[in-house]
Amino acid sequence: MSHTVEQRRRGPGSSGPRASGPRAALDADAVRAAYRRWAGVYDTAFGLVSAAGRRRAVQQVNRLPGRDVLEMGVGTGLALPHYQADKRVTGIDLSAEMLERARRRAARLGLATVSALHEMDAEATDFPDASFDIAVAMFVASVVPHPRRLLAEMRRLVRPGGHLLFVNHFAAERGPRWWVEWALAPASRALGWHPDFAVEALFSAEDRPRLTLQPTPPFGIFTLVRVRN
Repeated sequence: MSHTVEQRRRGPGSSGPRASGPRAALDADAVRAAYRRWAGVYDTAFGLVSAAGRRRAVQQVNRLPGRDVLEMGVGTGLALPHYQADKRVTGIDLSAEMLERARRRAARLGLATVSALHEMDAEATDFPDASFDIAVAMFVASVVPHPRRLLAEMRRLVRPGGHLLFVNHFAAERGPRWWVEWALAPASRALGWHPDFAVEALFSAEDRPRLTLQPTPPFGIFTLVRVRN
């Protein structure tokens, strides 16, 4: 069931300081390099574990009003076949290698819902203000160098009354998983994402009452977040 951030319960387990944000910074070059390595095996290595989260996000998009959808970090286009026919999807990604696979997927499947696919920085796009009804970022927030800039850009691009959606891994607040994520944090550049990514790295305290969160499979390690613009 969906719930607001205030209704999230701290997990049980060992004590320790709560992660307030990623401690190993990524930059655009690191992201490009990581996903250049991952592009050829991304669908096999990550596609299955992320499939349920992507499906949940697209299901939400399909139920929301509005036609024009921006998918931030479209990657290899794994989500593209699942949009309803009444949506028009624009996808962007920083990785040319991932985008080439997305283009091939869209062409192979004849996806009429795909309006355009662009190589573009999600933190600073070339689109005019209020260009879209919905913006969705699947497994992107813990990849970009500056998550708050991603959020600000999505807010700029979505029309008033539209919706912003995120699917992402957020670090545990405590317990054994917290320690594993914190230990993996120095490998962020090699992985291309932040294992220790906290909700606070993306959303401010003022945002929190407006968020709706829904755990997604497998095992609730990903979370679907929705906020109205």
